[in-house]
Amino acid sequence: MHAALAEPARLAIVDDLASSDRSPKEMGDRLGLLSNLLTHHLDVLEQVGLIVRFSSAGDGRRKYVRLVREPLASLQISGRQPRGDLLFLCSHNSARSQLAAALWTARTGRPASSAGTHPAPRVHRGAIAAARRAGIRLDDATPKLVGAISADTQVVTVCDRAHEELDPGLGWWHWSLPDPVEAGTAAAFDDVVADLGARIATLISNDTTNDTTNDTTNDTTNDTTNDTTQRTTARKTRQ
Repeated sequence: MHAALAEPARLAIVDDLASSDRSPKEMGDRLGLLSNLLTHHLDVLEQVGLIVRFSSAGDGRRKYVRLVREPLASLQISGRQPRGDLLFLCSHNSARSQLAAALWTARTGRPASSAGTHPAPRVHRGAIAAARRAGIRLDDATPKLVGAISADTQVVTVCDRAHEELDPGLGWWHWSLPDPVEAGTAAAFDDVVADLGARIATLISNDTTNDTTNDTTNDTTNDTTNDTTQRTTARKTRQ
């Protein structure tokens, strides 16, 4: 696995997928890789168990690539947590995007909103129940239509159909989640919550690592400064 990531292009692919699922075309455009070279790199990553390729739930002819998250901790690979506003989008804004926004806020303490391309009349009762089991609430949530999106908003589509309908920019993220409403079971909704939790945890881990590094650096700097001050004071006292 480490040998596969020794190639800079493959490491760049994994870094990109830590934040977002991608279609091969999106990935090639973002990373400047020709399709045949990209296919080779994806083959290598798939062989070592770092990615999976799958068909879209919207247009079955379209493929997406997803990172396998289990090895990420040992490889110290994580995505980046966005600093601005966060908007989760799906088709009906009745389950996946509502759960994503609520879970994001619960896990990070940062606000997020959600919307849909074809909003349903109400949030699905299965999503409300799954939210309660996860310790969050959607009782007062209401589906809404997506409107104008500001340039500094980090958009995350959580539905293949919405992602393909909206023709997203290169900066958007896509989390390809199956629609739990189609299955209608508690397990299907819980699986969505678990997938969202794993993706959010990957992003949070990056900030946690950075915070720890910064704290260590600050402590070291403070210790060094204090030591220098004490030595200077001692010299002046002797004089």
